[in-house]
Amino acid sequence: MPKPRKHDGVVYPRKDGKILWMRYRDRNGEPRRESTRTEDWREANRVLRERLQARDGNLLEVIRKGEALTFGEWVDCFLEKYSKPPIRSAKTHEANVRCANHLKAEFVGKKLVEITADAIEQYLGDRIKQRVRIRIKGGGYREKGATKSSTVHQEYRVLRRMLNVAVRKKLLAANPCKGVEFPVAVTGLFRPHYVTWSEQERIESHGPEYLRNVVRIITETGLRVYKELTPMRREQVDLQNAVVWIPDSKTPSGRAEVPLTPVAVEAFQAQMTMAANSPFLFPSDRNPHRHQTSFKRVWSGTLRRARIPYFRLYDLRSTYATRLSAGGVADEWVTQMLRQGDAQVFKKYSQMKLRMWREALEKLNRQAGEMRPVAAQPMSTVRVQ
Repeated sequence: MPKPRKHDGVVYPRKDGKILWMRYRDRNGEPRRESTRTEDWREANRVLRERLQARDGNLLEVIRKGEALTFGEWVDCFLEKYSKPPIRSAKTHEANVRCANHLKAEFVGKKLVEITADAIEQYLGDRIKQRVRIRIKGGGYREKGATKSSTVHQEYRVLRRMLNVAVRKKLLAANPCKGVEFPVAVTGLFRPHYVTWSEQERIESHGPEYLRNVVRIITETGLRVYKELTPMRREQVDLQNAVVWIPDSKTPSGRAEVPLTPVAVEAFQAQMTMAANSPFLFPSDRNPHRHQTSFKRVWSGTLRRARIPYFRLYDLRSTYATRLSAGGVADEWVTQMLRQGDAQVFKKYSQMKLRMWREALEKLNRQAGEMRPVAAQPMSTVRVQ
């Protein structure tokens, strides 16, 4: 019977330097010797305890990989492999690069495993206190107001995404962002506005005809505004069969045939008449051979004339989902009809037939949110004999 080991590991000094080293055995019983990178005896023993915990949790190789990789190297790898099209859209990649530049400037020189929750919270707090700097043509910078909390929150979301991928690639044992508390309450972030039917009628009456068609198409089909609707061509629309084909979308599940309601068919027909001989449904005013790229100015002006507080045009897509839910459509079906890339939902409903989709569209409730509350009826008094 072999002699039992007295210690799982030990910290010891070497003759050739002041840095303390540690010796322990891995899960296979093989001895390992590593530097603790510190001269402090307590800190060295803390590093040894972390090594032993990682060994017992079968995370030792994960931590060793993360220690060999700097944060800047992982950011460059993430932007190259997991951020560029077609993995993500061009605008998403542009936002990731912008956020990554700020993150790399803060955590430059640090190893990936050295990014802790406290370090992230310190970065977020310092970033919010900074002022916006704009590069001018003559050289130098010009300072503006304080950095918006929504801008810093976007950088935090990009960092969280990067570290989540690192966890899946077994470069980190856990994402430190899970222990981060955002220092400022972010107001108005990802709070979709539901458009009531009365608001929609006011918007349509105060805007141009093509914007009315845009509003009706999105609220009846849930199409993405600038990725699917504005570049749409005539050949993608089949009014006879009441479907449109989406060849390119934000997610692979977005490429599909989308059935149309009678209201959407009427809007598409009116827009095709307005587009005349252009191959696009929404041709550009400056160049008829290209499509319109933005509705922001006409949208904000229409809301101002209708005396409706500003909300994003993209929120019409959320209105479509809300009306489906109010009509009794199951959440899994709503997710499918939005053509979202939720893997958990697609495991349960791998395919959806066009006929079943049309049956769900018949339940679309355009009066959602405008039902009058039913007054409670008083209970009749019963005499007890």
